[in-house]
Amino acid sequence: MPREFNWHIKRPQYGSRRLALKNHVVAAVGEYVGTTLFMLFALGATNIANLPTTSVTNSTTEGDAGSTVQTANTNIAFAFGFSLTVTAWCFARISGGLFNPAITLGMFLVGALSALRASILAFVQILGGITGAAIIDALTPGTLNARTKLTAGMSISRGLFLEAAMTALLMLVILLLAADKNASSFMAPLPIGLALFVAELASVYWTGGSLNWVGPGLGSCVAALFYRLIKYLERATAEGNAAENIAAKDSKTMNEKAQNVAQNGDEPVRPKGGVRVEGTGFAGGLHDTGHGSRPQTPITGPVHPELYSKIDRLESMMTTLLAQSDHGHAVGRRGTADTLSGDTIAHPPIGKVVSGNTESLRSSTHDPVPLDGLADHRARHLE
Repeated sequence: MPREFNWHIKRPQYGSRRLALKNHVVAAVGEYVGTTLFMLFALGATNIANLPTTSVTNSTTEGDAGSTVQTANTNIAFAFGFSLTVTAWCFARISGGLFNPAITLGMFLVGALSALRASILAFVQILGGITGAAIIDALTPGTLNARTKLTAGMSISRGLFLEAAMTALLMLVILLLAADKNASSFMAPLPIGLALFVAELASVYWTGGSLNWVGPGLGSCVAALFYRLIKYLERATAEGNAAENIAAKDSKTMNEKAQNVAQNGDEPVRPKGGVRVEGTGFAGGLHDTGHGSRPQTPITGPVHPELYSKIDRLESMMTTLLAQSDHGHAVGRRGTADTLSGDTIAHPPIGKVVSGNTESLRSSTHDPVPLDGLADHRARHLE
């Protein structure tokens, strides 16, 4: 039976009320400080980009030599994109690094944030934006020249849907890279900042590129619904594959058959009734086509009858040599003379291998010491 559809992408975790309150406070403080810094950097650069004169002609009229109209838009896009990258990277592990009520709404819609946390973050984000604007206005002379307004000829409906489209782009990048935890999540602030940079390039001239409120809220909703559709299809595919695997186990399965290698090629043999299945990402399509990864093939031809005999003889010779080497080292540590207290130790020569067995040739000049005599000799030597 398929599980009941659930909007939440994170399993709920439980703890004490004090811990929950502390986490809310930490997230609120982090989001407030992060939003303040984000707006401080972005508005400061925007104010400079919108200075009323240039060093060339002291004119900002479009078409004149030295006009800063397009240069200012590019600078604003860079300012917002880089500012978001830096601040989001700093505060991502503290509060999430959202800095935007529209993005907070999207995270709430996919279940990444609770209603309480989303409300807290949206409030402190607005407060942080006001604080950042106030600081930069106080630190720089003149009037703060950073506004959100439609350019001449841009209708309200076009501006609305342009802001919605740009926010949907930013929202999707955040959901796919940050909401889904994976090995590359720690790098998410970089592409998120680039996404904002692109969105600003496309919208700042027409609407000011604020990506906030009605249009962006609509864009966040669309992006959240699309993201949930992707997750639902992924889960449905996984559950379908699990059901197919359970059914396949009763008949010695497609997965086992798919591991068979064709006799004259590298491609797996297609099992009866099976089709090629690719993963939802690109990892499943990356296969090594080189010959270095071919499976080892067991020897199927006839084996020469003397092969195993030669291997046994070689093994016996190596064993004897190692034993003689260890024995020689032990004798060297005891001294050059092997006659102590009237006992004599005979060192057998290297054995002769006959039919895979080792027979030691006795020395004709020395009689071997029995094992018990050798043990007594060693005990007396240690004393």
